[in-house]
Amino acid sequence: MKTNKLTQLKLSKFILFLSLTLLFFSCSSDSKSTEILKRTKVNINKNWAYLENDTKDIADALSKEHWQPINLPHSWNSLDATDLVPGYRRNGSWYKKSIDVSLNANLLYELYFEGVNITSEVFVNGTKVGSHIGGYIGFTIDITNAIKNGKNEIIVRADNSYDPEIIPSQKSDFFIFGGITRDVFLQTKPKTHLANLKYTTPKVSHKNATFKGSVSVVHANASSKVKASIIDNSGKVVVENTFDINNGNAEINFDKITNPKLWDTENPNLYDIKVTLVDNENTIDEISDRVGFRWFEFKKYGAFYLNGKRLLLRGTHRHEEHAGVGAAMTNKQHRADMELIKEMGTNFVRLAHYPQDPEVYKACDELGLLIWDELPWCRGGLGNDNWKTNTKNMLTEIINQNYNHPSIIIWSLGNEMYWLPDFEDGGNKKKLSEFLSEINDLAHQLDPTRKTAIRKYYEGADIVDVFSPSIWSGWYSGSYKSYQKAIDRYKKEYTSFLHTEYGGSSHLGRHIENPITGEGKIQSDGWEEAIVQTDVANIAQIGDWSENYIVDLFDWHLRISENDDTFIGNAQWAFKDFGTPLRPENAIPYMNQKGLVDRAGNKKDAFYVFKSYWSKKPFTYIESHTWTERQGPKGLAREVSVYSNCPEVELSLNGKSLGTKKRNAKAFPAAGLNWNLQFKEGENTLVSVGKTADGKTVSDALKINYRYTKNGKAKKLKLMYKVLENGNYLVTAIAEDSKGLRCLDYENRVYFQCLSGGETLKSLGTPTGSESIEMANGKASIEVKREAKNKPLVMMVLNQSFKGTYLTIK
Repeated sequence: MKTNKLTQLKLSKFILFLSLTLLFFSCSSDSKSTEILKRTKVNINKNWAYLENDTKDIADALSKEHWQPINLPHSWNSLDATDLVPGYRRNGSWYKKSIDVSLNANLLYELYFEGVNITSEVFVNGTKVGSHIGGYIGFTIDITNAIKNGKNEIIVRADNSYDPEIIPSQKSDFFIFGGITRDVFLQTKPKTHLANLKYTTPKVSHKNATFKGSVSVVHANASSKVKASIIDNSGKVVVENTFDINNGNAEINFDKITNPKLWDTENPNLYDIKVTLVDNENTIDEISDRVGFRWFEFKKYGAFYLNGKRLLLRGTHRHEEHAGVGAAMTNKQHRADMELIKEMGTNFVRLAHYPQDPEVYKACDELGLLIWDELPWCRGGLGNDNWKTNTKNMLTEIINQNYNHPSIIIWSLGNEMYWLPDFEDGGNKKKLSEFLSEINDLAHQLDPTRKTAIRKYYEGADIVDVFSPSIWSGWYSGSYKSYQKAIDRYKKEYTSFLHTEYGGSSHLGRHIENPITGEGKIQSDGWEEAIVQTDVANIAQIGDWSENYIVDLFDWHLRISENDDTFIGNAQWAFKDFGTPLRPENAIPYMNQKGLVDRAGNKKDAFYVFKSYWSKKPFTYIESHTWTERQGPKGLAREVSVYSNCPEVELSLNGKSLGTKKRNAKAFPAAGLNWNLQFKEGENTLVSVGKTADGKTVSDALKINYRYTKNGKAKKLKLMYKVLENGNYLVTAIAEDSKGLRCLDYENRVYFQCLSGGETLKSLGTPTGSESIEMANGKASIEVKREAKNKPLVMMVLNQSFKGTYLTIK
């Protein structure tokens, strides 16, 4: 009996041990089956190879030599678009890159392209995995079935060839840069995953807000749920709940978010929305985004309101390009642009004339910049059926991808779309309006919460919600002092009138003592008897392109808009100089010079005019830091303006106060901060001191060399140089008269060339980055990179009148 009992006891212990062992392995197995597979997103911009060859055959491309090592973003038009050779390369090129992958059977693998211009085909290990039409919006390609464990080769063909079936029209006034112009990522996610998170904030007040969203669930189990949390910027969970999945979709609704911190242009408060796919308390997948609680309204025939308060839209435009890289800008460069725009005090930006890099939308959300986002239907009229399909697909992609950004308030459906048709009967206004109505309905179907808009197609003004006519007072026609009359007319004519595009061109460093007046008349410059004023019909064609004139034009426009309580607002064209194939004869060839900064981001005087009206950070700026050489008869008073946002400013000349003036936003010019003074011959020092409302001071100083002798006719070009902080040389040409005086009225074009010992930094489209450039007050410069200091650097400058001046730097 004892033996049987002992045997039974041993058997029971064995069975218990066996059960615990099986349970352990069972739990281990379950643990492995519910392994959390976190998403990954890896930037793969570095170490690509580039082949500039238009072949459409992948085997032919791979057989070619001369693949060049490059990093992304990249465009083959970064320099050739703005060189001095007419035209720019518009066809296909190839890119390739090897990546190492450790395959996990439970993951999906994707390539995410932020933008490839204009069309693209993507191959993995020689197999075509996808394609995309449209260069200004991102796309994702599933490569799971094409990759293998270990090394894989990604191959991309990009093409910016002329194709009238794809917007924008190549008759547009900007370059269409070809290449992989934005970032590329390798992404992984679980096979069971979340997708297409979209949301709105239907009801928002200072006391309460609601959140209405949806998310797709791919391959969800019956036991799966979606958990969502809204988290403030301190990390506190504001609301949280779990939601059921029905037919592969979960509705995420929060009916009460108390005392939300609202998103606005001065305090762009953002929350995080975190969405998690859970199954039996195990996390299967997780995604997140940013949320801004705000509401807006365009009052009928009235102003714009954000969060219940009237907000004057103080806007500008941005093209996506930069000196030396074209459209292939880094995220750091994108962010720098938007921060510079915000520094000026801007609260609104029209993205012209196409959707832009994801970094731009992120920056606008974070900085507090409202967005007019634009479908690239720019010129070209109405196209064929393929064109219509492509255009509707692009609009759908734009809205779906940018839907969640609180900064976006307008989906623009096009700009000047009727102009210069690419197809027969493409300018038919009836058919144009019918298609515009179709895509207007599509936009509202995709997003009922935002407004639609167009610019300059008058027959479509009643189709969209917001309309901008074309008003270029003081540039393409009329005088800038007619601006009030124009906006008074259009405020009555259009339900929601938002003026986009105004301004004019200015050549950095070009100044004139007596610019064309606000009435469009040319005045005496003080050296001779006052002449009969001459009318100027089209300042764009025969104006002086001086910074002075543009400063006055913008000053007048701002004076009008800032003092009109019922005006929605306007957007200056454009923030930064940009390239265009349509302007080869401009002061800097192929550059639209209407920017407030040059193509490298250097500020012109006009930047400070806007800052004086819009920015809250105290400053003063004496006009102008690029105007340090001046002349005039002895005893003749000159006017000096100070642009400042301080309530009062004192100006001193050579240590003597010229008095303090109070800023008056209704006064012109410079809101009343202008002084008549007489310079002494030689060096003069101006100092402005602004006093803030709380008694603090800010200042600016400027040295001006003034002479009482007027220069004669230019007789020669003189070359000089200085060494820059980066080690390069700035070579400067000066036009001089027979007495050696700088010819401040000389504006002719000159041509630079480096003959040996270095290389000019050319084709940049900047005042120091073009071998062909018009002089500004008898001066022009170019930056030169020297090969070696033990070799002489030889430079030349010439033009039609002066056959060659040489400079040797030993």
